[in-house]
Formats: sequence, structure tokens, C-alpha cells
Amino acid sequence: MIEDQNAPADAESVAPADDENRERALRVGLAEYELADEDLAILDSGFVPGTDEGPAGPLPILAVIGRPNVGKSTLVNRIIGRREAVVEDVPGVTRDRVSYPAEWAGRRFMLMDTGGWEHNVFGIHARVAEQAELAIQMADAILFVLDATVGATGTDELVVPLLRKSGKPVVLAANKVDGPSGESDAAGLWSLGLGEPHAISALHGRGTGDLLDAAMAVLPEISAGGGVVPEGGPRRVALVGRPNVGKSSLLNKVVGSERVVVDSVAGTTRDPVDEFVELAGKTWVFVDTAGIRRRVHQTSGADFYASLRTQAAIEKAEVAVVLLDASEPITEQDTRVISQVIEAGRALVIAYNKWDLMDEDRRPYLEREIEQDLVQVQWAPRVNISATSGRHMDRLVPAIETSLASWDMRISTGRLNAFLGELVAAHPHPLRGGKQPRILFATQADTRPPRFVIFASGFLEAGYRRYIERRLRETFGFEGSPISISVRVREKRKR
Repeated sequence: MIEDQNAPADAESVAPADDENRERALRVGLAEYELADEDLAILDSGFVPGTDEGPAGPLPILAVIGRPNVGKSTLVNRIIGRREAVVEDVPGVTRDRVSYPAEWAGRRFMLMDTGGWEHNVFGIHARVAEQAELAIQMADAILFVLDATVGATGTDELVVPLLRKSGKPVVLAANKVDGPSGESDAAGLWSLGLGEPHAISALHGRGTGDLLDAAMAVLPEISAGGGVVPEGGPRRVALVGRPNVGKSSLLNKVVGSERVVVDSVAGTTRDPVDEFVELAGKTWVFVDTAGIRRRVHQTSGADFYASLRTQAAIEKAEVAVVLLDASEPITEQDTRVISQVIEAGRALVIAYNKWDLMDEDRRPYLEREIEQDLVQVQWAPRVNISATSGRHMDRLVPAIETSLASWDMRISTGRLNAFLGELVAAHPHPLRGGKQPRILFATQADTRPPRFVIFASGFLEAGYRRYIERRLRETFGFEGSPISISVRVREKRKR
């Protein structure tokens, strides 16, 4: 039916009235075929792209502070009601400050998990302690967690002056009290002079309700810091890639401060880290993620949970910036990360980091190598940047905006069928077994990512579907967005 239509030479120039007439005529012809209820639902659905409303104002921040391995992340998971923070039975798993939306007794707030605070430490442990100290400054109230079975250590006592100096209200949590016998251990923490120690078991949930009631009593309704989140919510950008390609350095560069711990040791980041960023006059949420080392089932311990959190961060994001190391050849891990983003249906930007380390004479050859390596994702915008020096950082936001615009794009049904009519006339599907499948009708069923459904009289081969996708990109763009094309084979009604 489509191949009999006299489609205009340029699908871009089709008038709206012609679009509607063409769609109406094709829909009449489609009635001759057997259609399922699901088909009719796709054809009759009034498509309206979804919009998510963000919060109207800054939520109060409750920061969870304490030395390593007292159970801070376990308590965070208990409060938010899911296993979000990475937990393992070794100290120092959490390294960055990570915020999660939480709710208790009708009160909404942000719960900030932090790395363990330690005194007189060096290297990566010093930077973890700095993040915890910054969390104290940002918080509206503080949940100070101690191990009741150990009691107040010298490190715990050194935290007390910091908390008093901050002037923030403090709620004391004496963790690992699994039964009445541990109550006396918790009572010994009165000596810190921070008020009543609340005996809890983060692992089993014992006493956490009373602890949260005490926290809500001192937590303000609205945060003293932070601005209003724009209506509709900022777009979410996930920074993904294998370990040590510079994801955390890039986040620190766009934020303009040492927001996350950066170290030459691969795998420093374990929890996804969200941060509101002002770039090009807009508010964005950038999410730093753990490096994807290998297949998830081959990882163990903290790396296993970090891989799961990274996958979840990709699912929650709208666009993923995949960082590759320009100083090294592309690896199987890099290819797997790109595939993970495409399979999740997220918009894609490829950023070659550490470009400033490349020799000037080497760059033209590298460009050709990159084109060969990324032949399967030529549709993704690519930027060459340096997260440390800030080289070409101004090109990142336009690339992200291009990918998001493609991810949100919708083509009218009439215009889509005019395009397919021209395509079929110029390059019909090859004959198979003496039969040639006909494309009857097509519609865009969804966006984010764009999903097209083609009704045909026979099966369309994978090669022909790839041809349709290539021509769709050539005609309409879709730069930076994966495209899904599904075919529904339908037979004529029996008379």
C-alpha cells in the first residue's frame, strides 16, 4: 500500500494537511488486515511525551557521619527502605558523600551517606575525610553513628569538636545494639556530651523509628542551603566508563570543586554520586558512577554491588556520557559500556578524555582509528576533552543537548509514512521464496528513546531494518539517540 503512494521527494517538505490525508488513507487500507487489540492500542493512542515534575524547593539534608565500619551505609539503606548504598563487611567501602531522597512520618528529606571520618590520615583516606567534613557544613542536621559494642573511641571524640563548631543539631545513634543486653553499652555514650544516645540496630531495624522521630524533631522543613529546583526537573546526565578514565575528575571540573574523591587507584568511586550543576545557563544533575570493570557475574564484593548501582544509575539517567581514554586503544570493556547504555535506551555522548596527553602528530591518525573503532555508533556525537585542564569542556553541553533533543524527537505518522513510501519505491525489500513483504503502515509508538512500529505483510529481514534505521537517521537526524524498530506481521482478513 505504501509503495503505491506518490510520496514527495523530500519528506521534510510534507504539509500538515497532506500528512493527515495520507495517514487517513493508509489507516483505511490497514482495516483489511487482522489486527490484535495491542495493535489498535498503538494506533489509537494519543501520544504525549511524559514530563517529570521536580521538587518545588530544596529539601532539608540529614548527614550520616561516623568513623569507618560503624554501619552508616547499612543505616542509610534501612532508612530509605532499599539496598541503595554499597555495603560490605570491611571498613572504607563508602568514599564519597552520596545523597538519597527519603521520607519518614510524612516528612521528605535528603539523606547524605558519607565515607568514614578518620584523623591524621593520608592519601585517599584524607580525601574521604574531607568529603565527610564538607557534608557536615552542607547538612541541616547530623546523624552521628557510633558502634555501641566498641564504645567511644579516640576518633569518635575528635569528631565531637567538629560537630559542636558546625552549630548543627546532632542526633546520636548507638548502632549494633541487637537486644536489651546492649542497652548499657549505648548508655555509656552519654559521656560525649551530645545528648541522648539512641540504641539501634541498623541491620535489624531495632530502634530506628525512635531515632528518625528524634531526627525529624530537629530537622527544618526547608534546607538552609541550596536553591529551588527548576519546574520539570533538571536533565540527568550519567558519567560512565571503565575504571580510571576520569569520570570523577570530569565531575569535579564541571562542578568547580573537589566534589568527589579522585585517586590514581582505579575503582575509587563505588556509589553513584549526584550533583546539581549550572552549565550554559541550565541546571543539570550529573551522576558520577563506579567504573564498569567486567561482566557483573564475574565481579565480587563491593565491585559487584558497585556494578549493579552503575546499571541503576544508567537506568535513572536520560543521557549517558561514556568516557574513553584517548591515550589507550579502545577495549572490550569500553565497547561493553557503550552497549550497556544503548540497551538501556538512553541518549549517548562519547567523550574521549585525556586528549591533552596526545602528541599533535598522533591526533590525525587517532581520529581515523576512532572512526573505525566506533563504526557501530557513528550516530553518537563525540567530543575530545581533558577533564584536568578543561580543554574543550564548552563542547560537552551542546553535544548533550543534541542527544537529548534526538531522544525526545517525534515524527508525525503521515510524515513517517511518506518517508517510508519514498524509501520502498527507491529500494524495495528483496524477494524471498517468490514473495515480497509489503510495508502497510508505520507509526512512532514512543520517544525516550524513539520507538517505531511497522506493520507489514511479511517478515522484514534484519539487514533491511538496519537500512531503514540508517535512512531514518540520514533524513531526520536522531544524532545521539538509539532507535528501536519493531515489525508486526499481519495477514489479510479471510473473506
